[in-house]
Amino acid sequence: MDADKLREYRDKRDPARTPEPVPGETPTPDAGAEDGGTFVIQEHHARRLHYDVRLERDGVLVSWAVPKGVPDDPAVNHLAVHTEDHPLEYGTFEGQIPRGEYGAGSMTIWDHGRYETLKWTNREVKVRLYGQRVTGGYTLFQTGGKQWMMHRERQPLPPGLRPMLATLTSAPPPDDDAWALELKWDGVRALAFVERGQVRLMSRTERDITATYPELAALGRATDRKQLVLDGEIVVFGPDGWPSFEALQPRMHVADAGAARLLAGQNPVTYLVFDLLQLDGRPLLDVPYSQRRELLESLELAGSYWQTPPAFPGEDFAAVQSVSAEHGMEGLVAKRLASRYQPGARTSDWRKIKNHLSQDAVVAGYKPGQGNRAGLVGSLLIGVNDESGLIYAGHVGTGFNADTLRMLTDRLEPLRRRSSPFDGPVPQMYARTAVWVEPRLVIEVAFDRWTKAGRMRAPVYKGLRDDIDPADVIRES
Repeated sequence: MDADKLREYRDKRDPARTPEPVPGETPTPDAGAEDGGTFVIQEHHARRLHYDVRLERDGVLVSWAVPKGVPDDPAVNHLAVHTEDHPLEYGTFEGQIPRGEYGAGSMTIWDHGRYETLKWTNREVKVRLYGQRVTGGYTLFQTGGKQWMMHRERQPLPPGLRPMLATLTSAPPPDDDAWALELKWDGVRALAFVERGQVRLMSRTERDITATYPELAALGRATDRKQLVLDGEIVVFGPDGWPSFEALQPRMHVADAGAARLLAGQNPVTYLVFDLLQLDGRPLLDVPYSQRRELLESLELAGSYWQTPPAFPGEDFAAVQSVSAEHGMEGLVAKRLASRYQPGARTSDWRKIKNHLSQDAVVAGYKPGQGNRAGLVGSLLIGVNDESGLIYAGHVGTGFNADTLRMLTDRLEPLRRRSSPFDGPVPQMYARTAVWVEPRLVIEVAFDRWTKAGRMRAPVYKGLRDDIDPADVIRES
């Protein structure tokens, strides 16, 4: 065996004619390199476009030319031609290899990072890559001579994930051709983890809500794909054919499986799917929104209890907003076409534009009811979080029916405490008679405007939000 691993590389290149690095010394193997090291994937516009995958090993970059690039679908393997070892310096090389020279054409770095070795033999290499564009397990296996294949390993479903959130804005984005518009649905945000026909539903706070919506179990058989992670909104359609948050309320707070099955027959929900985060073992978080939407729409998810609502070009803002407002919807969400999915983050790549003011709020206390509300909650004292803590934001006394008041009374009774949980002052007219509670319940309210004192003017109760963590409730203005 030739001890000079770079002999073939040098024999093919003249350092006087190519800008590629051509070291004169034999590389010294790194004692720790067998466990992993750096990797680089270079886009090579030679006689034919291909991608060079290079892994650091024993002082050199072991290399394969992959004509179709790194596979992103575990069901499809790509040809990988084993080529000569390259020097470690090649890992940072970008440039133009002159015409007439070996590999003539442009070379740019497509991705780079570190990798972990899982298995390395003369016929099979299994690694886990940690790059900017490529992350996950890959196997290269020999099929004959220099002919190898590259395979992407199927990634397991994540145990949990928090959905990406939008930032409130008052106007559409200025560069509208770089955005898509979606209606802002009035429901419960939920991620659906689907594997081999089984469905697991997780709330925005990573709480398992599968038993609450039994009619969505059949979603697992709605496609022949073996694995999906979907993002969407669970809604109940009202008599006008549009989502009604009020109609959803009886379904949201049911944990008993038997009761949930009964309600599913009387008041069924629909899962409106608007994003695809993993497909058959391929994570899609780093794939642009526009491509995720294309893949989602190709699944053709449409059934009795699930739909894929359309997305609209950003330049259609006025028309889409008009439809949204006409049907009493909360507003629109504008999503940047090039944006990646950032779990749990509230980012300006997604922007919500509301038709009317609404706000999630933390219940910190209540005034006991009188008259026909005797023995029940009369009104709620609510707050939002800012840099100084939980701040009083208003007093909600309307929007309740008798069933809602009984439900809130039952939910708040075990949360009673002696002192105010607010981190700031409360109007004396409420503080003297209030019953304080641990700030664990979140409600949604509609209101006219924010006052100069930072209070919501004329807030109206819209519903209880078990799917939102009190710590995530901030003022949206």
